[in-house]
Amino acid sequence: MSRIGTTFARLGAHGGKALIPFVTAGFPYPDVTPELMHALVAGGADVIELGVPFSDPSADGAVIQKAGDRALAAGIGMTQVLAMVQAFRLQDHTTPVVLMGYANPLERYDQIHASPAESAAVRVLTAQANSLSPQSSVLGRQSSSPFVRDAAAAGVDGVLVVDYPPEECEDFAAELKRHGLDLIFLLAPTSTEARMAQVGRLASGYVYYVSLKGVTGAGTLDTAAVAQMLPRIRAHVHCPVGVGFGIRDGTTARAIGAVADAVVIGSRLIQLIEALPRDQVAATAQAFMRQIRTALDS
Repeated sequence: MSRIGTTFARLGAHGGKALIPFVTAGFPYPDVTPELMHALVAGGADVIELGVPFSDPSADGAVIQKAGDRALAAGIGMTQVLAMVQAFRLQDHTTPVVLMGYANPLERYDQIHASPAESAAVRVLTAQANSLSPQSSVLGRQSSSPFVRDAAAAGVDGVLVVDYPPEECEDFAAELKRHGLDLIFLLAPTSTEARMAQVGRLASGYVYYVSLKGVTGAGTLDTAAVAQMLPRIRAHVHCPVGVGFGIRDGTTARAIGAVADAVVIGSRLIQLIEALPRDQVAATAQAFMRQIRTALDS
């Protein structure tokens, strides 16, 4: 069982709910991330979602986009993100870490770090796949992935790639599984029963339900609508379901925790730390996590 599975099993044994904060790697300071991750755990986080900076984050609102831009300007890419996870693992061997991001940084990492023979093979396979279907380039990822190999070695436990749909992820899911990593998918209020079934067939670790239409940090959370949607998802998905987007405080976290297996909180945390001096970032994040943890446990 993966660290993610072990964590949810431990919480589920006594009715606990997972608290999953999201932070952008390298934000608000390039060297603060491992320290910040430890502070989140000290505040009560069960799993950490670590955002991989990307220049065109289509699912993210202004707050997380700006955080990503600052991290990119500081030179943070996938190599640095994996190094941050590895640094975190020097002291914490149990808290699951999920990399959340987009296909481009992952596939670029594979291109850069593949051997010359692998690079040539990937180019041929991708060309063949694209000749059959212009939409199937991900299916060309037949060779072993340097990203998956290095993520596993660094201590990553799961991957959520926003723009990898389930119908194009079977090979990727299988390779992650071989390395002991979980593949986590998004579902939304507009997801069909067919899409839920596709996700349920491949997903492991947990599924992330986007509670509202739109991007991160947008809209008002409708807890009643979330409560109505989760039984439909659970009819197809047999791993825990976390809910994110629109959760900003203890009240909304407690309401979602009453119906979901996990609460994901990101934009509000980013807002709290974005303008702080470096020496206040970890303590502020820890205190905020403690507030949310207390609300969830109540």
